[in-house]
Amino acid sequence: MNTSNSLVWFRRDLRAFDHAALHRALTSSGCVYCVFVYDSDILDALPRDDRRVRFIHASLASLDTELRQLGGYLIVRQGRPLEVIPALAAQLQVDAVHVCTDYEPEAVDRDARVAALLEADNRKFHSSKDQVIFEQHEVLTLAKGPFSVFTPYKNAWLKRLAAMPETLASYPVEPYAHAFAAPTAPPALPSLEQLGFEPGEPPLPAGMEGAQALFERFVEHIADYGRARDFPSEDGTSRLSIHLRFGTTSIRHLVRSAQQMALSGAGGEGSRVWLSELIWRDFYSMILARNPHVVTRSFKPAYDALAWETGAQADAMFKAWCEGRTGYPLVDAAMAQLNQSGFMHNRLRMVSASFLTKDLGIDWRRGERYFALKLNDYELASNNGGWQWAASTGCDAQPWFRIFNPVSQSTRFDAHGDFIREWVPALERLGAKEIHAPWLVDAGVLAAKGVVLGRDYPLPVVEHDVARKRTLERFSVVKKLAG
Repeated sequence: MNTSNSLVWFRRDLRAFDHAALHRALTSSGCVYCVFVYDSDILDALPRDDRRVRFIHASLASLDTELRQLGGYLIVRQGRPLEVIPALAAQLQVDAVHVCTDYEPEAVDRDARVAALLEADNRKFHSSKDQVIFEQHEVLTLAKGPFSVFTPYKNAWLKRLAAMPETLASYPVEPYAHAFAAPTAPPALPSLEQLGFEPGEPPLPAGMEGAQALFERFVEHIADYGRARDFPSEDGTSRLSIHLRFGTTSIRHLVRSAQQMALSGAGGEGSRVWLSELIWRDFYSMILARNPHVVTRSFKPAYDALAWETGAQADAMFKAWCEGRTGYPLVDAAMAQLNQSGFMHNRLRMVSASFLTKDLGIDWRRGERYFALKLNDYELASNNGGWQWAASTGCDAQPWFRIFNPVSQSTRFDAHGDFIREWVPALERLGAKEIHAPWLVDAGVLAAKGVVLGRDYPLPVVEHDVARKRTLERFSVVKKLAG
């Protein structure tokens, strides 16, 4: 066996620049192979028209093209990584397998099992930090414990970065490209149909070039990000979350850019707000890594005692929420955007999650699973953290009495109703004063504009003020139990 050869196993790091594991392999190996595995344990459970698989497929084509330009190529397999990776490592006679660290509980377990199988075959398994700036043990309180509230964590995160600017150093690939295993006659990448999925375009420009194009467009307007990010009818967000999810851009590159724009003044307050959003990713990754129980239980154990609504009525309410038939226009528009595009504006994620848990009284886990099925940028740590924040079972200083009013949110963040009209066409003829709460509008006025409630658009499934009182009662019981 040639003990100088390595295999880089790509997972959620689909790029060939500023790549920690790839850099490590290229600088320590004689010959480097690259592989991606379509994990059947994950893919078998997905719908055949899954948008994320189309994004991955397009991004792999981009990655393979880039690797070939550098002198290498991408091997693509389909199956269970526990079987595929050890077998491929043996076939290629490599001494080590390199990966970028994944912090999700199932991934941690998978990697431990793969590492054990490789070790049994006298091969090494190297894992490198790449998808976060700081891991779960790197930003701690003065007492050397973990943070559980974001703002103190953010302050400590920024302080650590200031003390260790080398953390943002890039991991170059191109200078070491001579170490790539040359493509003799590598097979073509499998088509979506060969993988068992329906063909189609990705939901957003994919691959490294797609991420860079979105980034360049975003930074032109980043100075206004602090304001524009709250208004779903404006194109005020970066749309880079799916690229961060699949690693077609580098988190170090984005943080470096945000810092430079903030220091130069070119990004204004917007660059600092955006940096804060990037820090949220590290925060939720830390919470998940240190508290894997949050996948199925509340971050705060006492809140597992919450008596969520169950039964046929709750199921009907949940179905109405999923399908955007709650009778609250902003919530329904948000769900229509999610169902039709796979994207939901962050402000609306909070509004729709609050509505499900606080207005309908339905367990946050049901909503979290629905988002996991639909979101293009689904990432367990951030999705779970966001849902638990909205449900008041997660990380927050004073959470449980925060209950979003869906009408107030609508009038504040979609004042003219532009977003609602785009996604709820039944209400497109209503004016700015009518569209946020159509049940309060005279029936004759609605009829003149082609809207009959209960026929063209549903009546509210719940009265917010009544629901708010029930939620306060629900949480007050747990608050007493929690002491």
